[in-house]
This record gives sequence, C-alpha cells and structure tokens, in this order.
Amino acid sequence: MNIELFIPCFIDQLYPETAFNTIKVLEKSGCIVSYNPEQTCCGQPAYNAGYWEEAKETGNKFLTDFSDTKYIVAPSASCVGMVKNGFNDLFTNTIVHNRCRNIQGNIFELSDFLVNVLKRDYFGAELEGRAVYHDSCSGLRECKIKEEPRQLLAKVHGLEMVEMKDTDMCCGFGGTFSVKFDAISSAMAEQKINNALEQEVDYIISTDLSCLLHLQGYIDKHQIPLKTMHLADVLANGWLESTEY
Repeated sequence: MNIELFIPCFIDQLYPETAFNTIKVLEKSGCIVSYNPEQTCCGQPAYNAGYWEEAKETGNKFLTDFSDTKYIVAPSASCVGMVKNGFNDLFTNTIVHNRCRNIQGNIFELSDFLVNVLKRDYFGAELEGRAVYHDSCSGLRECKIKEEPRQLLAKVHGLEMVEMKDTDMCCGFGGTFSVKFDAISSAMAEQKINNALEQEVDYIISTDLSCLLHLQGYIDKHQIPLKTMHLADVLANGWLESTEY
C-alpha cells in the first residue's frame, strides 16, 4: 500500500526521531511511505487563536501538498483532528470543497490506521516497565480513538499497561492555553502526573507529542521519576532483526 506521511511542524522541529519511528512502523506493516518535504503546518495554531484567514492560507497549502486519492498518516491526533474537523469551517462550499472532503476521508492518526485500516496490532516491540495511556482531547473527541492505542500497547513485550484515574481529562496544554493561563495549565498537568504516579508507573504514553511535551516539562521541572513516550516510539522499540511480523 502506498501512503503519504504527514509530519506536523513541531514534530519535525522537536521530535524528528518520532517521525522516523513512524516510518519504520509503517514500512514494517508493508506500506510504501512517501514524504513531501514541501509540507509545513495544518494551520491549527492560527485557527485556534482565531486567525482564520491565516489558517485558511496554511490549510490551502496543506491541501495542495497532499494527494486526495491516497491514505495520509500522521503521528498526531491533534493535527489529524484539525484537518478532519477544523477544515470544515475553512473550506466548506469553497472551490476546494471536494478536494478537502477527499483528504478528510483519507487522513488517519497512526494507531487508527494500523488497527482499523491495515488490521495490524503486533510489531515485535519490547519495552520493560509499567505504563499508563493518556487519552488526548483530540484523539478521543476529534479522531474518536480510544481502544486502538491500547490494543497496540497490549502487544508490546515486557510492558504492563494499567489505567489511571481521569485518563480522558485534559493535560492542560491546549496550545496557547498553556501560555495564556499558565497557573491553570500547570495545575492540570500536576493532576495528570499525580494520577499516573498513583499507579506506580514508569511511562506515560500517548498519540500526541503536544500533550507529552507539556507533561514532560512538568516532570523535568519537578524531577519526577517518570518518562513520556509517543506511541510510535514504543512500537519501534526493542526490535530484533529476526522478529517475525
């Protein structure tokens, strides 16, 4: 299967290893992955800040950077959620309406694509430890994924998954929310971290590095013995060359 890879701008700049691990997982699933280096942003920051004209300009570029006939996969439920939902406000009944609808139907968050399109949930990954999964707001409410990441993580050798209290509550990031309302944002991160610590875990795993960036910042500041990991990094961890899949 030929698929196109969408790497959000902050992953490109801050977490390139997650992008490469996404490619590894997709290729191990039998996909031929293509990446357009001209791609930039989906327009979500401007859209959320109320600058819809600027978001529309960026979104128009997104619609030309990607095919409307192939699957598009991204390691970010937040950005996929923007395309699937926010683009309705920007492009409904415009000259790119039909192209937008086609792309909206073809774009998938990684776990959603692996489980529901490719029907794959085992990759020979290994990670020793105990972990909780954090349901990001975008993943749960915009992309409608909940069981898919858990199904994938259940097949990781050595990893014990447990559920934390209020797993579906926001971590407090919310883009510019964490800047405008720093005290509230930090308190929400503290609550999320405390809920994870109650389960005596080593890792917090999610589909969204924006959430994990926020939580890891709190963890580092307070020197808490926890580590955050993106789902793609977990699925590509501990592979053996001889592993059958």
